Amino acid sequence: MKPGLPIAAVLVAKLFFIASPLVAADGAPSYAGKSSDLMYLDNGVVLEGRGLETPDGYTSGFRLTAGFSPLNMPRLDLGAELSYRESDEVPTQFGDQPMILNTTSLGGSLVAGVRLGQLGLYAKSGFTEWEGDPVTRSDEMLFATAGTTRVQGFGARLQHNRLISRLEFEEFDAPSMAHMNLITASIHYPF
Repeated sequence: MKPGLPIAAVLVAKLFFIASPLVAADGAPSYAGKSSDLMYLDNGVVLEGRGLETPDGYTSGFRLTAGFSPLNMPRLDLGAELSYRESDEVPTQFGDQPMILNTTSLGGSLVAGVRLGQLGLYAKSGFTEWEGDPVTRSDEMLFATAGTTRVQGFGARLQHNRLISRLEFEEFDAPSMAHMNLITASIHYPF
């Protein structure tokens, strides 16, 4: 992990808590999922937590997002995201060798979005640290794979009355983590 990354994460966290007089509360952030799961703190920070699970059943975990909207730019949303994922028995390749891998990853991203009426658009960029252990052990595979890779993504959120729809793309820039590249879509209607 790069030495400057923890310092940057601490600075972003301090910015959220110091910026309380500069915060506007003008609806749910552009990157938010279901508006009922949001927690609004007194200093204007908005927290959202949700579970993650891939449709193929290989990966599960959670995502925590904290963000705010500056008072002088109420349609702009800034945030930071922390995510943890575990994948069990994922078929992948290392070089030209096929293998089955259990992986664990912990990552962080900066998120920025803009609200245009009922439409919210956002993008994120960050890094994740991952470690994998081969399930199939043989003489030539007595190793564990690990690394740090870049994470990037973008999404859209459309809210009409109580109906909330989302579309998100997220990409991991490592061949061994390709099973976590996702395009997700959801529709939420609370009643």
